[in-house]
Amino acid sequence: MPTPTASTAAVLSGLDAARPWLEDLYRHLHAHPELSMDEHGTAARVVSEVQGMAGGEELEVVPGIGGTGVGVVARNGDGPTVLLRADMDGLPVAEDTGLDYASTVWAQNRQGESVPVMHACGHDTHVATLLAALRLLLERREAWSGTVVAVFQPAEEQYNGAEAMVEDGLVDRLPRPDVALGQHVLPGPAGSVQVAAGPIMASCDDFRITLHGRGGHGSAPHQTIDPVVMAASLVLRLQTIVSRQVAPTSTAVVTVGRINAGTKTNIIPATAVLEGTVRTYDAEVAATCLAAIERTARAEAAAWGAPEPEMETYDHLPVTDNDPAVTDRVRAALSAELGAEQVRVFEPESGSEDFSVLPDAWGVPYTYWGFGAFDAQEWAAAEAAGTVDDLPSNHSAHFAPVLQPVLDTGVRAMVAAAMEWLGR
Repeated sequence: MPTPTASTAAVLSGLDAARPWLEDLYRHLHAHPELSMDEHGTAARVVSEVQGMAGGEELEVVPGIGGTGVGVVARNGDGPTVLLRADMDGLPVAEDTGLDYASTVWAQNRQGESVPVMHACGHDTHVATLLAALRLLLERREAWSGTVVAVFQPAEEQYNGAEAMVEDGLVDRLPRPDVALGQHVLPGPAGSVQVAAGPIMASCDDFRITLHGRGGHGSAPHQTIDPVVMAASLVLRLQTIVSRQVAPTSTAVVTVGRINAGTKTNIIPATAVLEGTVRTYDAEVAATCLAAIERTARAEAAAWGAPEPEMETYDHLPVTDNDPAVTDRVRAALSAELGAEQVRVFEPESGSEDFSVLPDAWGVPYTYWGFGAFDAQEWAAAEAAGTVDDLPSNHSAHFAPVLQPVLDTGVRAMVAAAMEWLGR
């Protein structure tokens, strides 16, 4: 099927007029981030914006899916049904970007702690660009036919937002899509996109190990079983799993990101808790790593004469595995709209995403791509100097996508991809 570039151009002809609104909307979202599952203000703004769009009274708006998730259904005659997704949550990060619309928000997390909040992963760009794409589609209904299902998802950063929407009846409350499309702002030159078929983002399995020792006075370690030293030894042993128990042809990451033990310098505690994550592109490799982690933890405890440890896994995310046929069509649409030179290869990364939980709930194919966050000249200079890794990444307090052409690119990419199915 040829890419419907004329229809795409018709829809995007309204972008110039919408740009001031888009940029103001983005600034507002960036300055008002909310933590996972607390995106009440963001969800309300989404509903308000949708209801104010052309033909908004004809839309089906379904708020409160999975807590704060919002679904929007735009029917426009016969044709395919296309799901477009944006995540909405921010992160507990203190913003240090110097932007005049930087976040100064503090909020209470689930543990009752007061924490700073920032859109350090660019979800504000996702919400703004999806709302803009929806607005432009509604303004040019004559250019397309079918049904758009826009999903504004909570709690991607908490790993359970898509799952919460599914558990809350997503598949019954919204039309079944023929294809699902999603995008994420990522390090790269603004104006470009990154796309590839197959596994592009890793699965995630988080784990928690509780080591049991015997507490006592810090001056008499021989009378104790020190879980702090046990934990330190275990962390080092776990680093050999990938290098010695996973095939060199496979990819895996085992990281311990948190250790909690003790209350005072001269007290050896009774327990230590380790929390970490396993990232792979293969379910069998993930199972191998998790089994090795538990086996190693038990052996470490046995070596110390300590009671058996406890291990639990949680926050599982599947591999993001782009459908080849869908990806070919999306790549062609992005190339036609942005130029082939602006379509880069999405190199597989070990970060994880819960986007695929949504299409998997219906059993439909999907493609997920990235769009660049940084000034193109700055990026080119960093590439030439070999300092790309020194630029702020997602989740950094310094992560600040350039306003334009990042927003325009996100809108153009989302519209072009959707129109590959919807265009007349």
